[in-house]
Amino acid sequence: MQQAVLYRMNTGDHICPFGIKSKDLLEKEGFKVTDHKLKNREQVDQFKEKYSVKTTPQTFIGDQRIGGYEDLVKYFNKTTLKQEGTTYQPIIAIFSSTFIMALAFIYSKGTIALIPFLESFIAISMCVLAILKLRDLYSFSNQFVTYDLLAKRYVNYSYIYPFAEFLAGVGMIASLLTPVVALTSIFIGTIGGISVIKAVYIEKRDIKCACVGGDSNVPLGFISLTENMMMLGMGLWMLFSKVL
Repeated sequence: MQQAVLYRMNTGDHICPFGIKSKDLLEKEGFKVTDHKLKNREQVDQFKEKYSVKTTPQTFIGDQRIGGYEDLVKYFNKTTLKQEGTTYQPIIAIFSSTFIMALAFIYSKGTIALIPFLESFIAISMCVLAILKLRDLYSFSNQFVTYDLLAKRYVNYSYIYPFAEFLAGVGMIASLLTPVVALTSIFIGTIGGISVIKAVYIEKRDIKCACVGGDSNVPLGFISLTENMMMLGMGLWMLFSKVL
């Protein structure tokens, strides 16, 4: 069995996650790991000075220092789930989950009809997307005001928007205050859709979308427009089928 030596931080205040991942990867690759746990700051500093490195963990295979966890991943030609650059992963995760949730919800009602499914899917998706925005309202606002036409003019709208989206989604699920919910959904969906069209398709701006919260790497574009069209469409459907 091949041998590897690992030095990783494991103090009372901090257990390095990359040290744990390095050990796991080495063992999966068939290595017997000599695991050196650096149990205090003094040991960590002494190790860094001895080997002239800036970070831990550090892996050694034979006489070769491989480096930290990312270096080890490259050494074994592996990949990770780390999100780098623009990505649609958050959107795929959200809509896949809300799709299944909507199916489960209408199944519990004893039906798998298309219209109730679409209503549930859109309403649940709105709630989940709103929650992601509300978890860090400040960061969401910073990103949202860069492209939303109304938020650019009235910054407070960027703080109101997630609450409006959430309450509209809840209202749809509960079938409460239908006229208010429908008009709210139509309003925010229309403004949002126009804003995306202007920023992406007219001005050709390459910016990130705040649809899943602030500081996301989801590109502003078709997905963002779809979210707004879903809200607009659902609002119009509610207005004409349940109110007028």
